[in-house]
Amino acid sequence: MTGHLPHEWADFYIAAAGAAAALAGLVIVAISVNINRILEYSHLPSRAGAAISSLILILVCSMATLIPQSFAVLGAEIVVLGVCAWALQVGSARKGVAARVQLGRRRSESVLDVVLGEIQTVPFVVGGVLLMLKHDSGLYWMAGGVIAIFIFSVLNAWVLLVEILR
Repeated sequence: MTGHLPHEWADFYIAAAGAAAALAGLVIVAISVNINRILEYSHLPSRAGAAISSLILILVCSMATLIPQSFAVLGAEIVVLGVCAWALQVGSARKGVAARVQLGRRRSESVLDVVLGEIQTVPFVVGGVLLMLKHDSGLYWMAGGVIAIFIFSVLNAWVLLVEILR
């Protein structure tokens, strides 16, 4: 890597930043529309927070990627942001697992929630470390995390907007 983002990646990160901002707005609207219902469940406020934090992770990391800076600095920024978002995912998963029995959810649902949270944020941490080590593959790891977050954020928006009313 030359020390600057390869131009082939710029459009991807510009699109990711815009899409993340739009989807974060959708999740915030979903939360505000159903806030009273969300607060009735002990695990849903943290799930909502984790969903928003993941989208903000994309937004901030995409913007940081577009800033001319060394890959070592960029990688460090992404690692710090990824670990913060990962911690929120872990906290959300812990509350979801704790609420499993109370809500009558199957164990497999709780395991799936934990795995999906990890799939979203761990690629950013790995990607950041790889960028710090000047490996091009860090950008691909981040891209995988971006795609995973978009997929699972739509799922979270659905749960917070529609499923909660069932």
